[in-house]
Amino acid sequence: MLHGMTEQALIIQQPSRAARQLVLLFHGPGASEEDMRPVGERLAAEYPEALVASLRAPQPASCGSGYQWFTVEGIDDARRVERVAAAMPQFVAAIRQWQRAADLGPEATVLVGFSQGAIMALEAAAQAGDDVLAGRVVALAGHYARLPATHPAGTTLFLIHGKADAVIPYGLTVAMAKHLVALGADVVADAIPCLGHGIDAEVLDLVVRRLRTHVPKRHWEAAMRQGVPPPDGVTQ
Repeated sequence: MLHGMTEQALIIQQPSRAARQLVLLFHGPGASEEDMRPVGERLAAEYPEALVASLRAPQPASCGSGYQWFTVEGIDDARRVERVAAAMPQFVAAIRQWQRAADLGPEATVLVGFSQGAIMALEAAAQAGDDVLAGRVVALAGHYARLPATHPAGTTLFLIHGKADAVIPYGLTVAMAKHLVALGADVVADAIPCLGHGIDAEVLDLVVRRLRTHVPKRHWEAAMRQGVPPPDGVTQ
């Protein structure tokens, strides 16, 4: 099933039976698939029927060791938009490939990105349009390359950012959340006091809590239209 897909990915959990969920992790610049292992192991423990994999970015890092989704050399707002757009086809193709291998669709897919990995995950979901890429996206210390004009109704966004982040200001997440709410997107944003540009135990606890307790807006709306109780978001 996953033959030929493990050379640039770390499979953290592969259920013995058919997976019911697909969780894909995306690291930051200058890192590798191993750096997201703690996140993946925590989610694997919470979701034993999920296929959990951490994907390696395709480019060697331009500064130091590790890998990157796009180069940050000479980066500015305009160049970031261009570089994300150039990297996006390969990024989306990788997600679709894992979905086919797991025999799971967007509704059962969770994308979790940190820093540059969060940028890519957010942009991928926004650019999918009506062709939804993932049911849920968790963006840790990330932001959009450019705020989207629309957002697919089939995707729930969880934005988590440290207030002491000196690399990517958490104010970007505040602005994103306000913009997304105005678009009618399903979004939950959290700012963590004293947290810098990283992922700690508090963040992992929060990710699990959000994924387990937040019922997607689309499910509430469908239930209201049908006059029945909304489905439990924990198993989606």
